[in-house]
Amino acid sequence: MTSEVNDLIAALCDGSLSLEEVAQQFRERSWPSTRPPPATNYLELAEAALQDPEPTIPGSFDEVVAARDRGEITEDQYWVLAHAAAESIGLKDQRKT
Repeated sequence: MTSEVNDLIAALCDGSLSLEEVAQQFRERSWPSTRPPPATNYLELAEAALQDPEPTIPGSFDEVVAARDRGEITEDQYWVLAHAAAESIGLKDQRKT
């Protein structure tokens, strides 16, 4: 499955984009939430504990984690991209308040 995140990682791997160019794209994009809504009662907590992990959401940071786990990007590249995504998410949160 292709997504903007996978395309950016592929461009990083094939050298058509630099790490800083990909990081800048990460800072500018909107990241989908991967967390389910919080449980509001004991029954919901129990149900959540029994559920399988959530599937990877296309276009989410999960794809970056998967690329690192597959060895497509280095640990150093992962951390640069993680910080860039965190900046984007932080800016989004600041705009809400």
